[in-house]
Amino acid sequence: MIDNLKKILNEDQDPKAIEKITSKLANLLMSNEEVGYIAVQKKPAVTILPDSIVVTNKRIILCKPKNLGLSMEFMDYDWDDIAGAFVKEGILGADFTFTTQSELTHTVDYLPKNQARKLYTYAKEQMDLLKNPKALSTAVDDNVEEFVAEEVTHFAELMTTNNAIQDTEIEASISEEKGLAHLSQDELFAKLQNYKKLLDNGLILQGEYDRLKAEILKFL
Repeated sequence: MIDNLKKILNEDQDPKAIEKITSKLANLLMSNEEVGYIAVQKKPAVTILPDSIVVTNKRIILCKPKNLGLSMEFMDYDWDDIAGAFVKEGILGADFTFTTQSELTHTVDYLPKNQARKLYTYAKEQMDLLKNPKALSTAVDDNVEEFVAEEVTHFAELMTTNNAIQDTEIEASISEEKGLAHLSQDELFAKLQNYKKLLDNGLILQGEYDRLKAEILKFL
């Protein structure tokens, strides 16, 4: 949401108006709802209490200041209730109009032309998603296929790593046997006692101790 607001403030928006709207919207947004764009009225004369229109990924929200700006009225319409959206550009700005399935018409006039165009583009994208849900489903399926392929690759790498570890353990065991063969009986017994101390102190597991003990006993 912050990234979108930065873009908005670079398009002749009034920072104070945007700040007031976003502070009100903070408690109105639903879970997983994100603000896509905010357009604010800019009348030819001084605009003290501008109307604004907010589009999110779930709905259109009309914002109208009331009581000299002390309160604000919100009217919202879900995207599946929107029948169409239109932009009409004039000399002093543009009008953004949308109609609902119940044949209601709402217009916000005197919008900066650039803002009205961005508003219209976002609205069309949302309505197209509703008309073509298969496109969104296909994108999700593609992501799943890529994820599975990546997992298979990692699995192959994991198997290679495990084989390398097993080979290392076998080589270490052979080297250990060669080393034990050159030790005296006293040295072998002392080595066995050291392993027992490690087991008693919890530094090695019982299974590891049994394996080391069996290796030493071969030479005693």
